[in-house]
Amino acid sequence: MKKFAIIGVGGYIAPRHLRAIKDTGNVLVSAYDISDSVGIIDSYFPNSAFFTEFELFDRHNTKILNEGNRLDYVSICTPNYLHDAHIRYSLRLGTTVICEKPVVLNPWNIDSLEMVEERQGHKAYTILQLRLHESIVALKKKVEEGPKDRIHDIDLTYITPRGNWYYASWKGDTRKSGGIATNIGVHFYDMLTWIFGGVEKNIVHIATHDRVAGFLQLKNANVRYFLSISGDTLPPAVKEKGGTTYRSILIDGEEFEFSSGFTELHTLSYQKILNGEGFGIAESRNAIQTVYDIRNATPVGLTGDYHPLAKLPIKPHPFGW
Repeated sequence: MKKFAIIGVGGYIAPRHLRAIKDTGNVLVSAYDISDSVGIIDSYFPNSAFFTEFELFDRHNTKILNEGNRLDYVSICTPNYLHDAHIRYSLRLGTTVICEKPVVLNPWNIDSLEMVEERQGHKAYTILQLRLHESIVALKKKVEEGPKDRIHDIDLTYITPRGNWYYASWKGDTRKSGGIATNIGVHFYDMLTWIFGGVEKNIVHIATHDRVAGFLQLKNANVRYFLSISGDTLPPAVKEKGGTTYRSILIDGEEFEFSSGFTELHTLSYQKILNGEGFGIAESRNAIQTVYDIRNATPVGLTGDYHPLAKLPIKPHPFGW
C-alpha cells in the first residue's frame, strides 16, 4: 500500500484522482486546498489530514518523513499555472509525482523539471488517459500498419459550454490557464500527435474568449480543429435533444467513435504509473509545444483550409473585455 498526498483536493478533477488512489489499493494521508469545501474526501479517505495553508501541509508532510514514515506519491490537481511549482515541491520532498494535464504551460518548463528529477532522483508522471483508451490504441495500431506515406484528413470538433463563472475564475485568465486550446484541447492534441506524428505547420484562424479554430499539419494528417466553450456553437441537433456537449473526430470523412470507455482511465493511468509504466513529463512535449504556439500565434482569419464552424458568429465577452 502506497501513501499519497494530494495538492488541489477541492478541484474539479480531484475526485478522479481520489478514486484512482482508492481503487488501486492505496491510501491518502495528506491533502491541501485553499478552499475548505472538500467533503468529497469523506467518500474516499475520511482519515486523511487536510490543510488550507500550504506551509502547514508542508510541515505535516515533512514530519511524516522525519519520523521515518513513508510518503510515496504526491498527486497534483491544481490550476495549470501552478503545476510547475507544485511538481518541483513534490520532487524536492522526495516523492514520485502524478500531475494532471497540462503538466506545464511552456515547453521549456519540461526541460527544467527534468533537471530537478535528475537532481532529486525521483520522477514526475502526467495523466495522458486518451493514450490508454481502447479505441484510440486500436486506431494508432491501424495507422501504424497502414501506408507510411498516407496523409489523413481530420476534423476535430469539441464544444463544452461554460457559464460566466468561467471568465471570473483562473480558467478565464490565459496567463493562468493557457487559454481554451490548453484548457479543453491539450489532451486531443496529444492524442493526435501520438498517432499521426509531430506538428509541421500550425495555423490559427480564430482565437477569442470562447473559441479557437485552426489547422495543424502533422506528419501523417491534416487537422482542422474547432474548440469552443460557447453553447451558441452547439449543433442544432444536439440542442434539440437537450445535449450540453459535442465531441466529434472525423477521419477521412468517417466518424471516429470513442464516446464511451472513459470511466476507468484515471485508475488505469495510476495502475500503469504504480507499475513503472506511466507517461513521463517529456511525453507531453509535443502537446505543450502545440498549445504554446497556438496561444502565441496571430490569427489569420477565415482564409485557407479552416474548420466550417469557424464561420459562426461571435458574441462579445460577457464582462466586456
